[in-house]
Amino acid sequence: MYGMKKLTLSLLLSAASLTAFAQAAPAASAASAASAAPATCTASAAEKKLAGAAKNSFMTKCEKDATARCEAAATERKLAGAAKASNVKKCVKDAVGAA
Repeated sequence: MYGMKKLTLSLLLSAASLTAFAQAAPAASAASAASAAPATCTASAAEKKLAGAAKNSFMTKCEKDATARCEAAATERKLAGAAKASNVKKCVKDAVGAA
């Protein structure tokens, strides 16, 4: 009787650890893929070696995209008023990067 409980517990723990490992592996690969891409619009423009009008156009589009993502994130977090405005402003600044 005791041996059967021990065996069952061992199997359950093994299954749980395999499930946790399987879920952590894709997250780790997604994080490494995200870190491989430039983190900001400015870094992306520099990596693409953009200059002049092409850089201005790219930065404008990137800033608009960042604003849309940040607005959506703030809405999802149920922010409103000054808190939302502040959060969006910081989020866009972080996404665009230093000029």
